[in-house]
Amino acid sequence: MAAYKPVVVQAFPKLGEKITQDTLYWRGYKTPVQIKEFGAVNKIHFSPVPPYNYAVTASSRIHIYGRYSQEPIKTFSRFKDAAYCATYRDDGNLLVAGSEEGSIRLFDVGGRAPLRQFDGPTKAVHVVGFLSDKYRIFSGGDDYSSSLWDIPNGTEIISYNEHTDYVRCGCASKVNADVFITGSYDHTVKLFDARTKSSVMTIEHGHPVESVLLFQSGGLLVSAGGRYVKVWDILKGGQLLVSLKNHHKTVTCLCLNSSGQRLLSGSLDRHVKIYSTTSYKVVHSFNYATSILSLALSPEDETIVVGMTNGVLNVKHRKPEERKEESQKKRQPAYRTHVKGRTYMPKQEDFCVSKPVKRVLRKYDKLLKSFQSSKALDAVLEPPIRLHTPEVTVAVMQELHRRGTLRSALAGRDEKQINLLLTFVARRVIEPRFTPVLVTVADMITDIYQPVVGQSAIVDRQFLKLQEAIGKEIDYQEELLEVLGMMDTLFATFTKKSATYPEENKSNGLTETIETNMNN
Repeated sequence: MAAYKPVVVQAFPKLGEKITQDTLYWRGYKTPVQIKEFGAVNKIHFSPVPPYNYAVTASSRIHIYGRYSQEPIKTFSRFKDAAYCATYRDDGNLLVAGSEEGSIRLFDVGGRAPLRQFDGPTKAVHVVGFLSDKYRIFSGGDDYSSSLWDIPNGTEIISYNEHTDYVRCGCASKVNADVFITGSYDHTVKLFDARTKSSVMTIEHGHPVESVLLFQSGGLLVSAGGRYVKVWDILKGGQLLVSLKNHHKTVTCLCLNSSGQRLLSGSLDRHVKIYSTTSYKVVHSFNYATSILSLALSPEDETIVVGMTNGVLNVKHRKPEERKEESQKKRQPAYRTHVKGRTYMPKQEDFCVSKPVKRVLRKYDKLLKSFQSSKALDAVLEPPIRLHTPEVTVAVMQELHRRGTLRSALAGRDEKQINLLLTFVARRVIEPRFTPVLVTVADMITDIYQPVVGQSAIVDRQFLKLQEAIGKEIDYQEELLEVLGMMDTLFATFTKKSATYPEENKSNGLTETIETNMNN
């Protein structure tokens, strides 16, 4: 009796992203820790000094978290209404925040009560930050103003009223202690110098500006608004270098990694895109559960924290690399022992004893071997196989069709099993690698269960989905054929033109030769 041959599952090339050094680097984070805040997280900022705690602004509170803590180690809650934009000073000792009531509060990280309170803005203050000299604060808010404050005296130094809409973002230069930048919903980004009474540069972004960021060199500026992230050269008078449109919804936050070689952008489309700052191409992306409002990366890229609209704080920590090296060193001797003798070539006088290899059949192969066609089809319709390895399911269907038992395996099923079959076929029939087999399966299902159409609303709905999927695919194929016809016409035109030019050149050369001979 001939031995049973297992079902041959056709191998297809995997359709996935290209594995690069960036992919491996940004995948090197642990499973995220999720922390629930009291409201939407509008700002996350890491302390510039060890141990790199980070401040989270949400609702009317500011929480300070340790790098690995899941509970806040300190809370500032002296706000009557919403707090905004809690930002550390460069030495990590002071924290400044705006508020909905229009006041700016300065906190000592070691205390609880505010050290200073700056009053003056008539509406909510959404953006605050320290200048690089550490003794002045800039602010911007819903009263369209951008102001500069003196910390020792607690007074306003100067106020600029050049924006015509809400000021929602800003940053300070690390190179020049007098320069700061604000972005507004009036589609402009303005660069201010504290030594002048008006802005020194205005950049038109084209959309309401949600976030601005200066590179560490101070020469390049990044603005985000709408679906666009734009990079500007300040040293060339605000010249646009590149405009990126990789998000599907509004970009809300920007961030640089510690080396300044990667730019991160978060958006309401639930994605964080990572760009190379040399080519400005997307090198990696993260996907999150809900829309993203804020984003921060720790100074050593060890932790990435994302704040979302539903008040969830998503924290990812990098996996330690030392433990991996130690575990590999421990496994090396065992691995050497395991492969010992595998490369040995037998000599002529050696007597080789072959060890019989026991072939382990999978569940569907065992059922096919015992001619249980219906149960074999049920086995490959289980979720682990159906969802993750659909090629196995299609291979078994093809084998049943080859044997002539596919119709009997599909027949005699209840409502739940028919729904499962139709769902799988409607989802996978449009994939070119499965189309030849699944079209046959769809025809058989339609022939078998046509008499029961109208008796079950669930089955009828799945038949309509299958019809819709096939109809859309036919429309796509027709459009592609039209495009192919257009391209063939263009290629044919180019070929005729290229063939005409040599003939003209030849004729011109022949005429010139005849004229020369006649003159002679």
